[in-house]
Amino acid sequence: MSAASEQFSTHSEPIWRERADFIINAQLSEVGGFEQLWVRRVGEDQFEVCCIPYFLYNVALGDTIETAPQGGRQYVLSRVLNPSGRFVFRAYFERPHYRYRDATAVGVQRLGAQIEWSSPSLLAVDVDGPSAQRVADYLQDQEDAGRLVYETGKSA
Repeated sequence: MSAASEQFSTHSEPIWRERADFIINAQLSEVGGFEQLWVRRVGEDQFEVCCIPYFLYNVALGDTIETAPQGGRQYVLSRVLNPSGRFVFRAYFERPHYRYRDATAVGVQRLGAQIEWSSPSLLAVDVDGPSAQRVADYLQDQEDAGRLVYETGKSA
């Protein structure tokens, strides 16, 4: 695979930017797809995630992860060593529903969540364990009202 055919999703405003001191890559399920994660180095090949994953599953803000060389890259996510106990949700807004974006962002933040925008259409949401169900219920209500589509950051 050539570098020209690779696609990288980046975080322009990572939620814990002040903690981060490194950027690693995480391979996505689509061929040539990577998400660049802002992280804080805690060991030779171990890092704390300092952003809310946009596309990765089973990785959350605050997780301690391990990297390994892969495909010519030195630091590629290989596994989660210590889950933070935080939850990730993603809300997708189709263009006709952009008018609901700001209210949704404010709504989840009022419930204790933190957010990062990937694009005008995709909102990544981080929340601690005790608040996760309230945020999930809120996002489900918004989806039921036809304002967005949401998912959790956990795979089955």
